[in-house]
Amino acid sequence: MSREFPISLTPPDWLVRNLRPQQAPVNRPAMVRAAVAMALPLALGLAMDRPAYGALAAMGALSGVIGDTADAYHLRILNIAVPQLFGAVGVTLGSAVQGHGWLAVGVLTLVALVSGMISTIGAVASVSGLLLLLNAVVGAGLPLPPPWWLAPALMTGGGLLVLLLALLSWPLRAKVPERTAVADAYRSVAALLAASGTDRTEEYDDARRAVTQSLNQSYDLILARRARHHGRSPELTRLLAQLNAITPVVEAAPAAHLAGGPLPPEIPAAVRRLADAVANGGPAPAGPALPKPATETARAVDHALRHAAAVVTAPDVDPRGIDDRLGGPAALRIRTARAARSVTLSANSWRYGLRLALCIGLAQVLVSILPVPRSYWVALTITFVLKPDFGSVFSRALLRALGTVAGLLIAAAVLAEVPWGWWDVAVMVALAPLIPAFTPRGYGYQTAAITPVILLLSDILNHQGTALLLPRLLDSLLGCAIALVAGYLLWPESWHTRVGDRLADAVADTARYVDSAFRPDTDPAARARMRRRLYRDLSVIRTEFQRALTEPPPTGRRAAAWWPLVVAVERIVDATTAARVRVRHGAPPPSAAEIDQVVRQLRELSEGVRRAETLIAVPADLTGPADGVLEPLRQEVAAARAIASPH
Repeated sequence: MSREFPISLTPPDWLVRNLRPQQAPVNRPAMVRAAVAMALPLALGLAMDRPAYGALAAMGALSGVIGDTADAYHLRILNIAVPQLFGAVGVTLGSAVQGHGWLAVGVLTLVALVSGMISTIGAVASVSGLLLLLNAVVGAGLPLPPPWWLAPALMTGGGLLVLLLALLSWPLRAKVPERTAVADAYRSVAALLAASGTDRTEEYDDARRAVTQSLNQSYDLILARRARHHGRSPELTRLLAQLNAITPVVEAAPAAHLAGGPLPPEIPAAVRRLADAVANGGPAPAGPALPKPATETARAVDHALRHAAAVVTAPDVDPRGIDDRLGGPAALRIRTARAARSVTLSANSWRYGLRLALCIGLAQVLVSILPVPRSYWVALTITFVLKPDFGSVFSRALLRALGTVAGLLIAAAVLAEVPWGWWDVAVMVALAPLIPAFTPRGYGYQTAAITPVILLLSDILNHQGTALLLPRLLDSLLGCAIALVAGYLLWPESWHTRVGDRLADAVADTARYVDSAFRPDTDPAARARMRRRLYRDLSVIRTEFQRALTEPPPTGRRAAAWWPLVVAVERIVDATTAARVRVRHGAPPPSAAEIDQVVRQLRELSEGVRRAETLIAVPADLTGPADGVLEPLRQEVAAARAIASPH
């Protein structure tokens, strides 16, 4: 008797996660800048009968368009200008060894090592390292016009053209990005208060994560400017004071949520009025009076909200009176020394640098020895794919292959039907805006938009027409294969979820936070910085989990099993903050024995998470008064230790 097995045509969840486009607003000004910055060099090159010059400048503009993502103008300068300098060094090194065989292999491998190591410093350094290697690969793979300085100058000039276009509207800007970010932080807190105390747990969790993200963005914007303007910009000083003032309201929200019962609607409405005042730079509009508080939780919310209102409506702010919750940035010389020391001594930076160097070296060896002519496209593909800080390497390899196929279809129509010359300018005007439009949707969509642009520029340089298409597809697939094998599968950390150690560190930090939250000798500013750092770390861990969920089994399945513990740790931090707020506003403080008991349980949980491959339920030995201030915290710790992995 035959047995029939049902065949499911439903795609796996990890594949759906990879292919689903992300929701993002359309940045029309960036689209206009992309069209002008990439078409104008082509037009000037054709007008001067130097189309290759225009193509090189447009290549530089392409890197500027990719980096044109910041709202704040001073961050645009960093995101676009600094990587262009590294790109100029890269193309100079690459063109110097172009056609030199094994010397080119060695130089590009060394550049890949340096590129990978500096990419671990931060966001700007990551883009700078990417452009350093990309331009070195292009310089070594394409014959560039002499003299040696011309190609770096043209490509850098194209990138700086994007920056110039981005800065043209600075004097006419209708809103200050830093002020908008602080106002958005207030609005996110209003949404959190509106969801507090309700049975809409998922809505509250989403609102809490939105607050963390909004505060992170606001502090990053303001502290980046403080490196140059602190103490000299009254507006910046005022915004920092307003941002610090909302922190006590954020701390009071978990207490309000755990107290049960929604807050009066006047409270979130009052925060929204403060957000409007911050955004407009004026006094807060009048509204209904706040209800009189009756409990320690209500008193905490009322006290924090009135303090925030006083700061927002204050006419002047003395910078000497600001409680700096996160600490000001160090001098540039000190930060540079710290970054250099971190890169040199960090095992993570060496590990990533060696992975990238191995893949680039292997690609260059294959290009040198294979009888079939290959191009720089193999190493270029590896450079884009092997960026763990940009997302899962596996996912990027998959999306790179799919995006390349889609982009080649567009390029085939362009190269087959559009003649060389001024029509290339019109095509660039149509294709360039797709890059900033598709980039926020996902890496595959970005690849589909970039591929025909790069092929069009390459065709202007070497005039190969549609003969470019099939080799480029094979080169892309070969690059993806090298990145997957030599940069992913051979490194166990890639296909084992790395979030276990990070989560264990977060639990250990939570134990220290609990220990300090109720000690009278703890500096309040240090405690606030610890809490903010802990929430920021948990946000990073959540992002890492979301990346791991796009991996195929077993990595994605293992990450999904750990997900409930991430949520549990976030709730432990919330419960600790809520207990601290209640104590500060009249609740009896917990005994030292109660604190030590919870801290010990969290440290044991941290060690268990660090050692375990799968989650195993562990009973929690927690006792204490049922009406004590730590009872919600004990319940959350017990729930975290009771989480087991699915079988």
